[in-house]
Amino acid sequence: MVTKRPKIVIIGAGMAGLTAATKLYSASHLSELPFDLSVVDGAARIGGRISSSEFYGDRIEQGATWIHGIHGSPVYKIAGDTNSLNSDQPWECMDGIPPRPVTAAEGGHRLNPLLVDPISRFFKTLMDFAQGKKFSGGPDPDVEAARRAASDNPLSLGTFLRRGLEDYRIGRNNITRVGCWAEKSLQEGIFAMLESTQRTFTSAPDLENLDYFAEKEYVMFPGEEITIARGYSAVIEALASTLPAGTIQLGLRVKKIEWRRINDLIGAEEFFGLRPVKLHFEDGSIMKADHVIVTVSLGVLKHGIRDDVSLFDPPLPERKTQAISRLGYGVVDKVFLRIRDKNFPFLQMVFHPSNSRYRDPKIPQWIRRTSFVSPIYRNSRTLVSWFTGKEALEVESLPENDIIAGFTATVSNLLPQSSTCRCSNGGDGGGQDQFNFEIDRVLRTQWGTNPLFLGSYSYIAVGSTTQDMDTLAEPLPSPAGGISDSDETPAPAPAPWKLQILFAGEATHSKHYSTTHGAYFSGLREANRLLQHYHYDIIGP
Repeated sequence: MVTKRPKIVIIGAGMAGLTAATKLYSASHLSELPFDLSVVDGAARIGGRISSSEFYGDRIEQGATWIHGIHGSPVYKIAGDTNSLNSDQPWECMDGIPPRPVTAAEGGHRLNPLLVDPISRFFKTLMDFAQGKKFSGGPDPDVEAARRAASDNPLSLGTFLRRGLEDYRIGRNNITRVGCWAEKSLQEGIFAMLESTQRTFTSAPDLENLDYFAEKEYVMFPGEEITIARGYSAVIEALASTLPAGTIQLGLRVKKIEWRRINDLIGAEEFFGLRPVKLHFEDGSIMKADHVIVTVSLGVLKHGIRDDVSLFDPPLPERKTQAISRLGYGVVDKVFLRIRDKNFPFLQMVFHPSNSRYRDPKIPQWIRRTSFVSPIYRNSRTLVSWFTGKEALEVESLPENDIIAGFTATVSNLLPQSSTCRCSNGGDGGGQDQFNFEIDRVLRTQWGTNPLFLGSYSYIAVGSTTQDMDTLAEPLPSPAGGISDSDETPAPAPAPWKLQILFAGEATHSKHYSTTHGAYFSGLREANRLLQHYHYDIIGP
């Protein structure tokens, strides 16, 4: 039996890892800290996919941005308890989402809200229906169209949305020609703009990749969505501040994780009393542990199960590697632009489809799959735009001058600076736009090519289910019982060597994946698993 303090190593100093560490350290209410605890991370900073920084005096978020619903969110509670929700310094999205954006179509046509709003409402109804929300009141043509779109059991969210769009086109003709835009192409362009926004919510490279049926299983917290005035990193710093100095070791990138199968241990008494897990780091150092909590991203796990990489030795069980392979994991990047004037609007962008002869060749393809460019708060000179999938990866690789040229060409087309926008039957009626759109500096995130992350967050891809996330969350070697995401309390494991490797992170939580609170709950779950395993009382959340 183990006669010394169990050694627990947590790989990753992001939300999941630091939550697990602080929970385990909270066991120090006992006379002696029961665990030898270490947190290791390959980066030079803590936070993982949470990374707050400053850009020309504004606080911006390069990674996680929103608290998705404040009621019940542990992130909101930590931010409130540490006074992180208030600041005199301006920060990203401090005004929330502007209620009335400017929507402009390629060719310099500013679209009347009377044209855009019905399609936006219809799109929202489709998404609400897909997510299982209840509808009250009398017959609603949008809801009926959503039911028809779902009647054939679409596999993907993209298929469902496109069926809805076809129904909309057939049933309603509320748009007439605007400039060179025909009715059908304008509906298509506005709908495609809304789809591009939805892609950034999910990280899916295309909504055809997103499982339709999983939408109803995702759990949202109620209440408003807000950003954190002192930056999301303030939450991470609050968690880290509770740990003793030296607990977190940065710049240690794990190369290989050695563990032992049950069959290797049965009858091998010499293993008992020894630490069964051995971590090999890129710098050649080694660390042994009784238990390792792996919180690396799903992208790193996907990379790590490749034969030419083999992060785990022996390899993970087949059912776990299959779950990792099936689950979706995408990249979402931001581009921040610093411009000279501060009167730029929240601009929604509508582009011609790929087969249109009216496409402006100066607008690059990588910008045609984003949906907006906007000041990060009212009257800010810092703008932000979001990119997903292959377009995000392309933006990561572009020279800054190409990014500046692409945005300049796009804005010049959509919002002519020196001519009256003459639109008919749906334009805003004219007026002269005076935007001095000169970009001084560019900052873009690079989550897709960063080897410590290889992307942004997970989604349920067509062919996978939330059960794959539960499978990913199972420790190795697996205990006889299961786990419960509902109360973050796991089933017990009877032997010391049954919990060599535990898994946490947003991709291991089947109800709150893709979120920081999902990562938080997963770290809490694995810490509680170990506390329960060693028969310590679980105090608090």
